[in-house]
Amino acid sequence: MTKKVVLVDDSKTVLMTAELALKPLIDAGLIEVLTFEDPTEALQSIQNGLQFDLLLTDINMPQMNGLDFAKAVKALPEMRLKPILAFTTENAPEMVQKGKEIGLAGWVVKPFAPEKLQMAVKRVLRIR
Repeated sequence: MTKKVVLVDDSKTVLMTAELALKPLIDAGLIEVLTFEDPTEALQSIQNGLQFDLLLTDINMPQMNGLDFAKAVKALPEMRLKPILAFTTENAPEMVQKGKEIGLAGWVVKPFAPEKLQMAVKRVLRIR
């Protein structure tokens, strides 16, 4: 069954690069990817019933901080247990700790190697 992965990043270039990195998983029919440049739009879509198996979010975005976005998503009862990965240049220990407290499943640091992003997605979604 195809898993739905939602990517949220204010950079079109990062979204395109991530989609390209995940292309082998997309082409194999393992995942489908939906992208958002604005976390407030993504949150609204999720509140309106958008389902996902994995959410990857940038942390530093002008519209809404990624940690606040993740916290808002996790506050929705049906999303409480859904995995969220931080997908960011931010890797300060206190930020990573805040992410853990919110319940993030992991931290992918940009720039990333395509294999590293694929491995993180496969690990969280338990894809072999």
